[in-house]
Amino acid sequence: MSTLYGEYSYALDSKNRMFIPARFREELHKEDKNYFMLSIGLDQCLYLFLPSKWEELIAHNMEIFKSENKEEERAFKRFFFSNAADAQLDEQGRILVPQNQKKYASLKKRIMILGVGNKAEIWDAQNWSGYKKDVMGPSSAKYGKLFDL
Repeated sequence: MSTLYGEYSYALDSKNRMFIPARFREELHKEDKNYFMLSIGLDQCLYLFLPSKWEELIAHNMEIFKSENKEEERAFKRFFFSNAADAQLDEQGRILVPQNQKKYASLKKRIMILGVGNKAEIWDAQNWSGYKKDVMGPSSAKYGKLFDL
């Protein structure tokens, strides 16, 4: 089972291309594919899926998107899937970030790629730094106690 993990710092070039970490490219190679699925995510980041993980999401009837409020469910599915795109890997190990996704995630030159298990997240480096301080810091203190043995 493929798992994406780690934190990587890269730059977005003037043509909106970004490098994908070698480890993530190796996982893609295991699937004998040359593209990732890229979509708008939550918390103003982008989601990068291996094709197998994207297919799992679809095959499990998109359970993750289920809501008692069907109008909200439909709205979120429209938001998520209408902003998804194949992200072809080029010879140099880069993908192209569509302009609408770049704008949504406020990506500037410096970006962070985070492996978070079943997908990766792409953040503007400054936004990621703020999120780590404001959200992850307090959460880490709370959940860190779970690891005290």
